[in-house]
Amino acid sequence: MVRRSPKGALTKDEKKVVKALLNKGWRNQDIQAFVNTGRVATINSARITEVKKSEAQKAASDDELAFFEIKKRSHDPQTGLNLFDDERLIRAREAMILAVQIFNSAALNFKTEVFAVLANEAWTYLLHEFYTRKGENVVQGDGHSLLLSQMVERPDCPLSEGVRNNLRALKIIRDDVEHKLLGKGDTKWLSLFQACCLNFNKALCEFFGEELSLANNLSFALQFVRMDVEQLATLNRYEIPPHIEATDARLAEELTDEQRADLEYQFRVVYTLDAASKSRSHFEFVRPESDEGKEIKNVLVQYKAADHLYPHKPAQVCKLVRKRSKKQFNLHNHTQAWRLFKVRPRAGAKQPENTDKDYCIYHAAHSDYTYSEKWVDRLVEAVADEKTLAAVKAVKL
Repeated sequence: MVRRSPKGALTKDEKKVVKALLNKGWRNQDIQAFVNTGRVATINSARITEVKKSEAQKAASDDELAFFEIKKRSHDPQTGLNLFDDERLIRAREAMILAVQIFNSAALNFKTEVFAVLANEAWTYLLHEFYTRKGENVVQGDGHSLLLSQMVERPDCPLSEGVRNNLRALKIIRDDVEHKLLGKGDTKWLSLFQACCLNFNKALCEFFGEELSLANNLSFALQFVRMDVEQLATLNRYEIPPHIEATDARLAEELTDEQRADLEYQFRVVYTLDAASKSRSHFEFVRPESDEGKEIKNVLVQYKAADHLYPHKPAQVCKLVRKRSKKQFNLHNHTQAWRLFKVRPRAGAKQPENTDKDYCIYHAAHSDYTYSEKWVDRLVEAVADEKTLAAVKAVKL
């Protein structure tokens, strides 16, 4: 949480200010309300009375009082930030807001360059404030402050490995844009930039409070850039310049497949083009740490309802199951199985296309169903288990 005065007692400077305001004829309740502006732990009227009764208490000078008033009026009631006390956090938020706004601007072209630089600055200010509040000096002996790349490698870095990998990649891009033209890399690294935004907002809220979230400031951010599948296919046909490919290779050369698949490293969405019920909508957004999120293959895929994905007719399915399981399995059993596992609707259903797309698809042209290799595997496993096989054969047709 953003905290400046954790105790409900007046500080030395506040006592001087209170004395000065009393001398100017301010009422106790007005002084109390003014001093409490921006405070987490507010003071009560008794603290004002204590200062009033203390003849030894010195009053603030006119300059000190003027600065105190300016500081109090620099408090943001929405975020709780103060321009003088929380300058790093204000700069961090504004740098990230600028990075996203520029990237999403239709009038600007140097998106990759600007985003990489501003996002780096945003994260640097954020971690500087984190370590400063731990009592550490972020300015080193040579007069230079800690670099983001140094803080990411510290053993006490509060960020997860996925977030740190994302920031390492961002540094490579930032360093390269100082020497090369990377304008065509905007869409190449969109997933990295999106993850960077989401990671930043999460860290900002976890370290300093939910009231600092950028969600309200960036209602339409990188994730809502309008780009349909046809546009993506067109972009993929463009030849990527060798120097961009080289940078892209550097980003992942030291990462495992699991690290590259981490949603904190790069943001991915799964697109499906098959008909789906409301319970399985075309676009699904799930939390990465959820069970469903962990199962999603984090790649952008266009699934085509084609014969090569569902090549097997029922007779062929039965033949393959018998061959692999070495057990009897006929068309009657196959019907029992798809009913038990709710793979497809019954004959004559009003919506015959409502199938489980992992296993089966309906062909409107010839009004029948074909099945995937995954369905064959599922049946082989079912037949191998005596209890499951008994459940299949118990289904009444």
